[in-house]
Amino acid sequence: MRPVRRGPSPQSGPFDPYSGALGALVARTGRYCSYCERQIATMLAVEHIQAKALPHYAHLETRWENFLLACVNCNSTKGKQDVRPERFLLPDRDNTSAAFTYTEDGMVEVSAAAEAAGKGGIALDTLKLTGLDRSVLAATDPNALAVALDRVGQRREAWLMARHAQALLASAPANDQLRGFVVRTAQTQGYSSIWMTVFVADADMKLRLIEAFQGTAASGCFDPATGAAISPAPNPDGLPGGGKL
Repeated sequence: MRPVRRGPSPQSGPFDPYSGALGALVARTGRYCSYCERQIATMLAVEHIQAKALPHYAHLETRWENFLLACVNCNSTKGKQDVRPERFLLPDRDNTSAAFTYTEDGMVEVSAAAEAAGKGGIALDTLKLTGLDRSVLAATDPNALAVALDRVGQRREAWLMARHAQALLASAPANDQLRGFVVRTAQTQGYSSIWMTVFVADADMKLRLIEAFQGTAASGCFDPATGAAISPAPNPDGLPGGGKL
């Protein structure tokens, strides 16, 4: 789960309707689901961190600081769950990249770093929040059609693509154009955490990926010289419950 900085609101007042924030969110954080990290060309939605359907969060329906971007699958799975920031690791205020480990078999697991920091429980709850702990996610799209998303299969495909790119670079490690092409491929596919994992030993590629995915560098969750994770997150906007990891 990629940490991002949404930054201050681009307008002084609320977004009414809230869907009007979509363009600014995409400009700040890219056309990716904030949870599963897929690149979403269409049907990307303004997602309310704290559900607008719950009466005690109704006042946050049009507030910039309550928005992220989500695919229909993650959004519908999260649904009306009560998200209290202190009980979950959230990509706009925590270093979610340090919380999870992505494995080549397509799974997402709680990281050793999260366990060592005493955050294993809330990391697991975060995976369950949007169903990232499941191999297949069944959800309903806006047209009430059932959709089954093979999350493990899609993450395996991302691994294969990233490994292939790594092999190409191994044959021409100094080829700047090839490195740029690899970054553009990663941007097109999404799943930035998988690409960061594959290129963990290549500081240059890590830094390129951090810069390429909008909002990642601005989160302050990565060392600007090495790309190493910085934990706990600096939470530059001072969001409630932030900086847990």
